[in-house]
Amino acid sequence: MLTFSKMHGIGNDYIYINCFNETVDDPEKLSIFMSNVRFGVGSDGLVLIMPSEIADFKMRIFNADGSEAMMCGNATRCIGKYVYDMGMTDKTEITLETNSGIKHLTLFLNENNKVKCVSVDMGKAILTPREIPVSSDLNRFISQPIKVKQNTYFTTCVSMGNPHAVVFLPDVDSLNLEEIGPCFENHNLFPNRINTEFVKVIDEHTLQMRVWERGSGETFACGTGACATVVAAVLNEYCKYDEKILVHLRGGDLEITYHSDGSVTMFGPATYIFEGKIEIPEL
Repeated sequence: MLTFSKMHGIGNDYIYINCFNETVDDPEKLSIFMSNVRFGVGSDGLVLIMPSEIADFKMRIFNADGSEAMMCGNATRCIGKYVYDMGMTDKTEITLETNSGIKHLTLFLNENNKVKCVSVDMGKAILTPREIPVSSDLNRFISQPIKVKQNTYFTTCVSMGNPHAVVFLPDVDSLNLEEIGPCFENHNLFPNRINTEFVKVIDEHTLQMRVWERGSGETFACGTGACATVVAAVLNEYCKYDEKILVHLRGGDLEITYHSDGSVTMFGPATYIFEGKIEIPEL
């Protein structure tokens, strides 16, 4: 029997396992099994909360298809809530080791001394195509045409520790992401596949976004995707540096700031859903 918790960051829901108490031998297969909505728990993937030798805690994250992700902004906020609310730390400033470096979290408490929201220093956005990675010789991949299913999309690519392609469109509600999402994800420009954000600019401080995440499909939210979207919006002169930008996602809102030094700050809620136990079959 394996004890787990389910949490979400504005609808981006993951299964969290406390590896201070539990042992996970094959997280790839476990993520596939537990993420299945009919035969498992149902989620966008699996997150392991682990000891770290270089930070307060360590995170590993696996998509619903079993592939390991580099980072997840929504999951970082949920881990901040988990470790504080469960008494694993009494600090409201913590560090979290991820596959894309150490992230710094600031926890904001409600009147019941539980974590309500978390601010995350996401580090600097990566804009060099070969580091994202994108198969391009350009210095930056900003508003470049990409052909997908006979249509041309002007795309800006950013890495927030994981790769993102951001497309600005006049309407995102009517998009058939099940059709075009996989075409972006597996496009030959992106050797490691890519997350794709489809974005409508409402005004210079407000964006609407839908996201197709590699390995998971369309999700209700993506924290790193919201960060990449604001970076792309500034680079395309829809928004400005050092100003708070509200990003509307299907699951709720995030507040993102792209600073003039290249760093990005994300602020948003984290929600605990339930704890459970599950019998794991031979995987």
